[in-house]
Amino acid sequence: MPLTAADAQTFLPTGFAPWVRALNLTITGISPTGATLTMPITDDLARMGGIISGQALAAMADTAMVFACFGQMDGFKPVATTNLDTQFLRPGTGDLIRCDAEIVRAGKALIFARATMVALPSDKAVATATATFFVP
Repeated sequence: MPLTAADAQTFLPTGFAPWVRALNLTITGISPTGATLTMPITDDLARMGGIISGQALAAMADTAMVFACFGQMDGFKPVATTNLDTQFLRPGTGDLIRCDAEIVRAGKALIFARATMVALPSDKAVATATATFFVP
């Protein structure tokens, strides 16, 4: 049976470091082709002007793409980020960031993924990212 968003949310507190959990991520969707997560824009994650920090966006993108890998593998198996490239498009402001991560290609040893982060309620893209994951 494929992973569900509820399965993924249950794994988040035990499978990730405390600083990742501090992002208050919510998994709203997971499938064999991708995952969708949300993150509230809070004072703890924002810099001057209420703009979400780039570090929080990069961590969110990486985590979302890891969950996309889990969906593709239909289980919580280890993956290691071998590279992460993030492009910041505009300041992220508002209430929430949604990250849509998708699998580009999954091989035996490497999985390639990309993610788009959108600020809500404006629904404007604030960052994109690509990553490669090693499957041990």
